[in-house]
Amino acid sequence: MTETAVDLKGVTLTYGPFVAVKDVDLKIDKGSFVTLLGPSGCGKTTILRSIAGLVSPTAGEIVVAGRLINDVPIYKRNIGLVFQNYALFPHKTVADNIAFGLKYRSVPKAQILAKVKRALDMVRLPGVEKKLPSQLSGGQQQRIALARAIVIEPDVLLLDEPLSALDANLREEMRTELKIIQREVGITTIFVTHDQEEALAMSDRIVVMNHGLIEQNGTPEEVYRTPASKFVASFLGQSNLIAGTIAEAADGKAKITLDNGLSIEAEAPASAKQGGKVTVIVRAQRLEVGKKAKGPNKLKGKIAATSYLGGSAIYAIEAQGLKLQANTIIEDQVFREGDAVDVSFAPSDCVLLGEDDRRLA
Repeated sequence: MTETAVDLKGVTLTYGPFVAVKDVDLKIDKGSFVTLLGPSGCGKTTILRSIAGLVSPTAGEIVVAGRLINDVPIYKRNIGLVFQNYALFPHKTVADNIAFGLKYRSVPKAQILAKVKRALDMVRLPGVEKKLPSQLSGGQQQRIALARAIVIEPDVLLLDEPLSALDANLREEMRTELKIIQREVGITTIFVTHDQEEALAMSDRIVVMNHGLIEQNGTPEEVYRTPASKFVASFLGQSNLIAGTIAEAADGKAKITLDNGLSIEAEAPASAKQGGKVTVIVRAQRLEVGKKAKGPNKLKGKIAATSYLGGSAIYAIEAQGLKLQANTIIEDQVFREGDAVDVSFAPSDCVLLGEDDRRLA
């Protein structure tokens, strides 16, 4: 049975009349990498800060490693925290920066030296103990901040958008490094970001938040392939949202009449009923664009705009009254503005939302 490292039970946090987080229940498995994902103001950073002890919940319980920590001061919570700006002491050496939390815990000097060396080895920066932060690159400073957080062997590691200050290439490199280090150390990690690519690339589970509520909690594949709501479909990845009405529904399949009069087929749950208004979600990566479409869902279209990305292209397509977006691998040719194309997608690529903008289940 998987052990729970962090358990949030009905956590609510308000600032006067403003509700930042509302009645959040969330269990995080020990050793997992969980991302809180959402736009600014959705409550993800507030949750992180409440676990750290920087803010106190108005209601609910926060349990870490089996211990209720609501009233435990921040310095008595065994939690590692890495901020967006790293928060290194500029006048202290790398060794002193990493050792700060150990000295606070009265760890003997000989053990501190050994632990600092081990932490630097973990983040692949051996031999920089005597340098100052200003002598290091942005990526190296980020690793030092990570070493300082993990050297205390925390119950949970909290990462508040730690990659956002890095340039694009280094950011991508550090995603991989951070995940490898997390796996090697085996530390439970909660990562906050608004970057969907980071969330998909790094996480064991993604918790999508909106207006202080959890919209969906699942693996990257689950959240991407079967979004629970219109918000999740729109925020995470590129989606086509197509309105229609269920004309027939039986045996896990539905025929849907679109608002433009065309008919398509979709896989559908038992709750799909004839006459029901639906929104069909089709991910941009699932649209096939070519000269000859296959399958039951075929549309005639014209390329309105092309964004060439090297091995792939993003197409804006006008297809029989629908405005669609396709993100496809380039096999033979790049289509240009004005080219006539066929667009197709499989019934299994469709996710159906009801009138409440939630996925039919």
